[in-house]
Amino acid sequence: MHSHLHFHPIDGESLAQSVVNHVTQAVAEDLGTGDISASLIDPDAQATARVITRQLGVFCGALWVNETLRQIDPTIQIQWEVKDGDRVAPDQILFVLRGRARSLLSAERTLLNFVQLLSGTATRTAHYVALLSGTDTQLLDTRKTIPGLRIAQKYAVKCGGGSNHRIGLFDAFLLKENHIVAAGSIGGAIEAAKTAFPDKPVEIEVENLEELAEAMAAGADIALIDNFSIADTQTAVAISRGKIVLEASGGITQDSIAEIARTGVDYISCGDLTKGVEPLDLSMRFVLDQ
Repeated sequence: MHSHLHFHPIDGESLAQSVVNHVTQAVAEDLGTGDISASLIDPDAQATARVITRQLGVFCGALWVNETLRQIDPTIQIQWEVKDGDRVAPDQILFVLRGRARSLLSAERTLLNFVQLLSGTATRTAHYVALLSGTDTQLLDTRKTIPGLRIAQKYAVKCGGGSNHRIGLFDAFLLKENHIVAAGSIGGAIEAAKTAFPDKPVEIEVENLEELAEAMAAGADIALIDNFSIADTQTAVAISRGKIVLEASGGITQDSIAEIARTGVDYISCGDLTKGVEPLDLSMRFVLDQ
């Protein structure tokens, strides 16, 4: 259909609040009643710390770094050498920190954890997006995120060049097999959704071409074609063009995604972007100021 349906984006206020919540929780679990190792260091000692990447990748996590420093020691100065979404190469300096040696050591693990996780998600997303080059298909994330870190990971997907599917169960319909069983039919499920929340997009999961035809007849906005063969996906694209948006899903891997995209589907959603986390390899180089 290629008049891509956009899901509700993550708004700045939700993102900002999530960053504060994530960092508050992370600092509490790491520092607890206080950093006993850092307490051995002269409280007046000043240091410089350079954070570098050892790998190629896409950087993400500046908001979480800034908030970690704000909560642990707002006197630490940060010099940014990259911004979210930048491609980075081995041994590249990402940012430089200057301040109390104690504070830098206390903040190190928390800020690296966020940058490693989110840069890993952005990097994996960029890899999948590259596999879609030459097609009009957009890559979508899913709700298969690390509990508590959904908005962070969805933000990282955007930084890697992907697009966000619904944030949760509240902002768009995705009617799956059990919803359809409960409603009695595909048509019944779609009608109930449109009646209850007429302003929300209605997406319905279909298992075969017959169910796709039923979803189109009932006026669904998007059909999630689940584990379709390449041949059936091509047929689905041909019969749906201009009538319904198509999203391919189900066991999508880097080996299969390009072939699926070449069928002409509007979207491919992939849980692997956020549930399979491969952290970007980072290092903090620490030097005491003389």
